[in-house]
Formats: sequence, structure tokens, C-alpha cells
Amino acid sequence: MAEKLTITLIKSQIGKPEKHRLVLQGLGLTKLNKSVVLEDTAQVRGMINKVSHLLKVSE
Repeated sequence: MAEKLTITLIKSQIGKPEKHRLVLQGLGLTKLNKSVVLEDTAQVRGMINKVSHLLKVSE
């Protein structure tokens, strides 16, 4: 079974560039302190790296 990542939005997306907001929407993070569990894939890791300053990631 593939690894799972728990991703939590810890900083607001207000005032951030449109690209960052679209990445967060793609991850399924719309509200502050919302958490999602996603598969650990290269695509998800790339999205996390783009907005890592807004997120908390745990395995």
C-alpha cells in the first residue's frame, strides 16, 4: 500500500498569488486548519513544495 500524507492548511491564502491559491484548491484545501489525506506521489509532492510555507505535512 502506498504511503499517505496528511496535509493541513495552517496559513491563510488571502493575499497570496493566484497560482498558490490554485495549487491549494487542487490539493483540496479551502479553509484554514482543514486537513486532507492524499497518496504520496511525485505530483502531490511537487504541489506541496510550491506552497510549503502555508502547509503542515505529516506522514
